[in-house]
Amino acid sequence: MKRFSEKQALEKLAALKAGFRERIVRGYEHRAKDCLTCETQGACCLDAHFVNVHISRLESVAMRQKLDGLPDALKKAVNARITETIAKFKIDEAIDTFAATYACPLFEKGIGCLVHDVKPAACIAHACYERPEDLPPDQLLDDVESEIDRLDCQTYLSERAWQPIPVGLNLIR
Repeated sequence: MKRFSEKQALEKLAALKAGFRERIVRGYEHRAKDCLTCETQGACCLDAHFVNVHISRLESVAMRQKLDGLPDALKKAVNARITETIAKFKIDEAIDTFAATYACPLFEKGIGCLVHDVKPAACIAHACYERPEDLPPDQLLDDVESEIDRLDCQTYLSERAWQPIPVGLNLIR
């Protein structure tokens, strides 16, 4: 297995997600409600009964780098929300983190997703679709997440379980 430096892997991850994003936009997103015209912007990101996005270590690094570029006051507020989210929803204690839900601490009212450029594949695939038949097939997300997992393993030479966003980001501080 060819090993990648973290820098190389982040570049490959960006290209992989750009291709995935393009496929979702071209094939599916036109059937979804536009987030910018939504009467409750961020509701899907902040719905503590709905959000359950897990990220790889490499995605955690990319997202943490994006967060580190924020102005200090906002970065401090986001880091506090990450810590509060973990504690409030006890997602670091969950036996099955895939059953644990939480409100995403990365949504900022008036701005939107603070890591939009590097957001997880599951977030790229998500949109408000009126009809179930308009949704992208689950296999598309499964395939890209498998590729991300392979890239992660080739970078760090070890497997680490995917973590809920707040936990994954907390591990990279």
